[in-house]
Amino acid sequence: MAVPSWLERLRAASKTALVQDGKRKIHYLFEDGKEMAEEYDMKTNQLVSRKWREKNTLGGSGKWQVEVGEPTSPLLGALESELIKESSSNPVFMRKDTLSSFQWRIRNLPYPKEVYSVSVEKEQRCFVIRTTNKKYYKKFSIPDLDRYQLPLDAAALSFTHANNTLIVTYQKPKEILAAEEQLQKELKKIKAANKGDGDCKTQ
Repeated sequence: MAVPSWLERLRAASKTALVQDGKRKIHYLFEDGKEMAEEYDMKTNQLVSRKWREKNTLGGSGKWQVEVGEPTSPLLGALESELIKESSSNPVFMRKDTLSSFQWRIRNLPYPKEVYSVSVEKEQRCFVIRTTNKKYYKKFSIPDLDRYQLPLDAAALSFTHANNTLIVTYQKPKEILAAEEQLQKELKKIKAANKGDGDCKTQ
């Protein structure tokens, strides 16, 4: 039996929509119990955030894992937060897409642009950021390409550096742009509840 495509899995998932603060929030519940929550800007249809949650070993809901958007800081107890505090000067890695590209921003990287290199590791299906001064190293993947089973293309990759932030950009393949366009049409068909309307409407 063929593995259902990612777009088919999204269509088959139970979906709930909510409109709040100028954003359309979509919650997906998949057959395997996984949950995905996405937020889109109402004006641009731009994806603002995407989070995942799986059941834990005891069957309860696990923690949300951020794939796109601002990383959430773990809520520590009052005592722990006094003892363990992440330095505000540490690099912060986050994904912030545009309509035409996947994009990552790594804040708190003060080194000049010529220090950085970003390469594609096709066999490992990942990307690697390195610095010649050995101060920063990061390996990351694009789950979207994996879900659509698309190859990694070094020509689609570029990066720039400004205001202590390294910005890595990967142009979305035409297959993903077409799938996202189809998905947006379907998401707009879901009757969205406004905040305060009671229960969300589900497809």
